[in-house]
Amino acid sequence: MTIREAKIEDINQIQIVRNSVTENTLSDPNLVTDQDCVAFITARGKGWVCEIDNQVVGFAIADLQENNIWALFLDPKFEKKGIGQLLHNVMLDWYFTQTKTTVWLGTAFGTRAEQFYRKAGWTEVGTHGTEEIKFEMTHHDWIISCISKQ
Repeated sequence: MTIREAKIEDINQIQIVRNSVTENTLSDPNLVTDQDCVAFITARGKGWVCEIDNQVVGFAIADLQENNIWALFLDPKFEKKGIGQLLHNVMLDWYFTQTKTTVWLGTAFGTRAEQFYRKAGWTEVGTHGTEEIKFEMTHHDWIISCISKQ
């Protein structure tokens, strides 16, 4: 298993993973284009992938323009193996070396993702739209979280 920075060449496999999920699914797969992915991993922020046997099985993307976690998704066949946590940690470590600005994300109510973010130390701050919980992570809370894991 390898965690590495995402490259433009990974986008096809990133899209396959994104469209394989069973929670937080896209109502229309065309809502997230390859061009969106290029912008988010090259200009707006950075992305990471987890590869197993040369196959992307998960990815995470942070957006510095909106101070947002744009994506963290795993192929359902690779859930509950710690991959999501590894991608999450690499992404937030990088994010907070770039800025100390609080980062936010939205995820659907009642999902495993909601529980994942709560367990990872994110703070619920309201809603994002009508169908998502909005979570935030401050630089301070991230540092405390990292210290408590040591």
